[in-house]
Amino acid sequence: MIDFHHVHKAYRVSGRDIPALQPTDLAIARGEVFGIIGHSGAGKSTLLRLINRLEEPSGGRIQIDGEDVTALDANGLRRFRQQVGMIFQHFNLLASKSVADNVALPLKLAGELSRREIEQRVAELLERVGLSEHAKKYPAQLSGGQKQRVGIARALATKPKILLCDEATSALDPQTTASVLELLAQINRELNLTIVLITHEMDVIRRVCDRVAVMDAGVIVEQGPVSEVFLHPQHPTTKRFVLEAEQIDESEQRDDFAHVPGRILRLTFQGEATYAPLLGTVARETGVDYSILAGRIDRIKQTPYGQLTLALTGGSFEQALTRFQAADVHVEVLR
Repeated sequence: MIDFHHVHKAYRVSGRDIPALQPTDLAIARGEVFGIIGHSGAGKSTLLRLINRLEEPSGGRIQIDGEDVTALDANGLRRFRQQVGMIFQHFNLLASKSVADNVALPLKLAGELSRREIEQRVAELLERVGLSEHAKKYPAQLSGGQKQRVGIARALATKPKILLCDEATSALDPQTTASVLELLAQINRELNLTIVLITHEMDVIRRVCDRVAVMDAGVIVEQGPVSEVFLHPQHPTTKRFVLEAEQIDESEQRDDFAHVPGRILRLTFQGEATYAPLLGTVARETGVDYSILAGRIDRIKQTPYGQLTLALTGGSFEQALTRFQAADVHVEVLR
């Protein structure tokens, strides 16, 4: 659906070019939820806004659904942008207009539907986001989560192929964030909508995305399926995001493990293997004793996963290692 071919962006500041996005190749599949994560200044907002040309690329080519959008004139760009919805961190609702009027605005600007058709479309959208009873209210009368749902309804008004989410949950509390992410996942499933979201929170990526790109200083430093990137991060930036999401202090962990006897492993389980009674079985078969030093069990989207850090003593370490690997468990020997 979205292809970047050597796309880059620099801003002209005080007579010199400041790069925001280094030459980038990127492919986002139709119907997937693709996350872009990075700290402030990493270039993720620039990359997102290049998709609908809110930012003009300094070079390279952007193809959307097979069409070269970097070659579009003003009329072509206006037509193309009707296929791309966008929701914002701070909602960007018009305070002087009702909820229904905010949602109707893109339809009125497009000028393709009658008043009755617009009313019907707005009613459908407000029902989808759970705000039918708030149609006549104004933004000041809504909670943050409700405002973002209005923003989502407005972004869906013209039946876009792509939905761009610019830090859409950063201004929300954790409970509201969870409900908004579930709504986005539902929209993705039911409409087969391609969703691209940027965030600085790994937990948002874990909850809703299929694949993720990690950015640092205008460069995509790591990308792949969320399960691979989240459970087996390779780049230092990715590792920091995962540790922050899990509230783990790696230096403290290393110090804690320094005095633990035995060999130390990290086991990663996915799917039904997460709930299998593997540790007891391996201990009985190989004679090893184990201590659980750290662990977590959660979900990546709908898939359960678990990670355990173990210290093994006694018995046959090599046999235990082979047995874990045979059970389709990812094993890292830490010491």
